[in-house]
Amino acid sequence: MTSYSDTQLLINGVWRAASDGRTIAVRNPATEEVIGKVAHASRDDLDAALEAAERGFQTWKNTSAYDRSKVMRKAAALLRERAEGIAVLMTLEQGKPLAQSRMETMGAADTIEWFAEEARRTYGQVIPARATNVLQITIKDPVGPVAAFTPWNFPINQVVRKLSAALCTGCSIIVKAPEETPASPAAMIACFVDAGVPAGVVNLVFGVPAEISEYLIPHPVIKKISFTGSTPIGKQLAGLAGLHMKRATMELGGHAPVMIFDDANMDQAISLMSMHKFRNAGQVCVSPTRFLVQDGVADQFIEGFKAVAEKLKIGNGMEDGIDMGPLANDRRIPAIEKMVEDAISKGAKLLTGGRRLGNKGWFYAPTLLADVPTDAAIMNEEPFGPVAVINRIKGVDEALTEANRLPYGLASYAFTTSSETAMRLRNEIRAGMLTVNHLGLALPEVPFGGIGDSGYGTEGGSEAVEAYLDTRFVTQAI
Repeated sequence: MTSYSDTQLLINGVWRAASDGRTIAVRNPATEEVIGKVAHASRDDLDAALEAAERGFQTWKNTSAYDRSKVMRKAAALLRERAEGIAVLMTLEQGKPLAQSRMETMGAADTIEWFAEEARRTYGQVIPARATNVLQITIKDPVGPVAAFTPWNFPINQVVRKLSAALCTGCSIIVKAPEETPASPAAMIACFVDAGVPAGVVNLVFGVPAEISEYLIPHPVIKKISFTGSTPIGKQLAGLAGLHMKRATMELGGHAPVMIFDDANMDQAISLMSMHKFRNAGQVCVSPTRFLVQDGVADQFIEGFKAVAEKLKIGNGMEDGIDMGPLANDRRIPAIEKMVEDAISKGAKLLTGGRRLGNKGWFYAPTLLADVPTDAAIMNEEPFGPVAVINRIKGVDEALTEANRLPYGLASYAFTTSSETAMRLRNEIRAGMLTVNHLGLALPEVPFGGIGDSGYGTEGGSEAVEAYLDTRFVTQAI
């Protein structure tokens, strides 16, 4: 068993305490007990990290793509070697079942390797000129030091995408990782340090999110930001970045619709969506939330989904056989309780769950609501918890109307065997991602991002790299 230890800052290649000695307590969400502390960065620490990132960038941008790729592949290998211990840290501080923590850690290694290969493919162009004595080319340069802000729901996954994209393109980075879940991302970043990333290229800080973002984003050293989090905070940070002409990638909230039609494979839909809904206790930006089920199969889907929800084993993620752990912090339970109570007061039917479990740890029962009116808060705000809304629809038109009603557009799901229905969804759904008849999101090689209030830019696929590169045009007459 890996013991949980205090987490330090990483600045200029050195792990150290905050300059003023401040710390923040870290709690195990399954027990509510304090299990460690994380260093709380001061303004002096941020200045030191900025200076280090500026120097580190000068070194890293002049390191060949081939050598950057080698270092990254070594970091991925170290991460795989240390995966079991890192997974334990994640479960202790975040709460998800150990199997899910292992999967997240091993998936991060895949992400690092994929971006390591992209490092060697940041091609420019030769553009055909109008005269034979003229050369026209484009050159791809790293944009510069990056500030990355990541949430607590996927402590490693959310860091590794930003970190890998920055490093593969030759950028340095300051990561502001989550204070609730600091040890696992720090352990992942230690793999890069031990793999030979030069001092200052990767820096890690913790503290009050608003204070750090308001200082780093306007700072002249920082050339790009990447943020994952809520839409309201994302809009504030995007506005701040725009004020200073900083490039930004925004991966924000969602409210994913799931459209299930009469011709769907119901066993597949129930199995995949129930697993996906309650993964990480529903604390997932692409978690399915609004289930829009055609009348002919609604009863079958509800019965099957409810049966799965009621069989889930809820408990401490460190115990064997646990399907769903606690919510990650004490703020989530009252937020979910308020949404469920509001929906019921407006006429929704509570099919199962709808209550806190136990009096120790932040556990909430898997919950199903049916026939929820559109004016209920949960139909308009992301629940970010183990709550599913199941409403009946008559057909494709009604499904698309509800799916596109909200300003969010991150993930969407559909189950149908009709190629005509699938084509309509492809053409008309307003979401950054649509997966039909399977779970095909969040692989390293495919785009991951939203539209509308769910943000802009992507953190997966070849497009993710472009946000970290400047394109320069050079033309020369010979």
